Amino acid sequence: MAKEGPNWDGLLKWSLAHSDGTAPNRNLSEEDRRWFTEAMQSQSVDVIKRMKEITLVMQTPEQVLESQGVTPADIEDLLDELQEHVESIDMANGWLCYLFIYYCLMHIETAHLSIYGNILYCGFCYVCICADLHSIGGLVPLLGFLKNTHASVRAKAAEVVTTIVQNNPRSQQMVMEANGFEPLLSNFTSDPDVTVRTKALGAISSLIRHNKPGIAAFHLGNGFAALRDALGSENVRFQRKALNLIHYLLHENSSDCSIVSQLGFPRIMLQLASSEDAEVREAALRGLLELARNKIDGNTGRLDEDDEKLKQLLEERINGISLMSPDELGAAKEERQLVDTLWGTCYNEPSSLHDKGLLVLPGEDSPPPVVASKHFEPPLGAWAARSDANKNSSTENKQTPLLLGLGPAPEAANVQGTSRGEANDDEPQNTST
Repeated sequence: MAKEGPNWDGLLKWSLAHSDGTAPNRNLSEEDRRWFTEAMQSQSVDVIKRMKEITLVMQTPEQVLESQGVTPADIEDLLDELQEHVESIDMANGWLCYLFIYYCLMHIETAHLSIYGNILYCGFCYVCICADLHSIGGLVPLLGFLKNTHASVRAKAAEVVTTIVQNNPRSQQMVMEANGFEPLLSNFTSDPDVTVRTKALGAISSLIRHNKPGIAAFHLGNGFAALRDALGSENVRFQRKALNLIHYLLHENSSDCSIVSQLGFPRIMLQLASSEDAEVREAALRGLLELARNKIDGNTGRLDEDDEKLKQLLEERINGISLMSPDELGAAKEERQLVDTLWGTCYNEPSSLHDKGLLVLPGEDSPPPVVASKHFEPPLGAWAARSDANKNSSTENKQTPLLLGLGPAPEAANVQGTSRGEANDDEPQNTST
């Protein structure tokens, strides 16, 4: 399972305990070297192996799985595990590499780090920093689950897709090329289960974010009409996701304001701005603010027909905010700011929240406390001290600089290591010709 494997917290604590940043780097014993190498390699190997096993199950036809007693709940559990593994790979591409580099700098004499393809390695061990579901053949079967006959499986598959494409342009491209947008849009627009529609909308939002081909496909698929239908749903989570995507699209492309105006979005958002759900209210106010700003700029985001209704809405929200308890006021910070900004944008004057002292509460303008410095300042200071000492010393030999990015070919690295008297027997060989 994803929770098994090396104890990364223990690995970091071990590193911190064995170096305060001032001691010189040292050579590792064979036992320490073997332990660290196994710890760094086993994480990616075990995860990828398990993902391949899950892929084999996903490739099995639904009828065959059912005949073998595999239930929809079993498939959901499998997709849950797959989602954890995808997240662990994303973390490995960041945190694991940081830990690897930190460890090498603290404990390896003249650490030499290089990246070749998807391998990050130093003089004695390496770690895979790039793996994805598509490369092991699991993406297409996962997208097939979006058409599963069971709603719970369709919803869970969309959730895994969200994890894969979120803030990941390469994964977005792979899902688009694998025709993953079409089943997501179909589930969003016409699935009879509202949870499936909500999960599909979440996946679409992550898929098309900062993705021009995805946004174009959303336009061609009449996505705005589906968003209007979502706003009319009784499901507040569905409404929130739709409003958040509308705000993003309006913010990225002001020409979309004419589309939402023609489809009657402003009137719907005015109604949702009075919702009992605070997040729905805030999301609706953000959308109205984008339309108002485009109206002021002379673009096509028209609020003229609903201007009186907007003013009445804002006055009602100000009155509602005035009746809030101190705890409610603290939780409604963003709503207070949105109401005031929208009022100022439309009417060129501050709202009455200023006069009532409700826009900025006591203590809200204070800077947040700095809590990280106490944990990181000592080692950073120690590293700086060591750097100054090395700079001022005229007798110490210069250390080999840290190389990040494309380094020399592995064969060349071996030659360099040998010339310095360093035998890199464990360094992976470049087998390309």
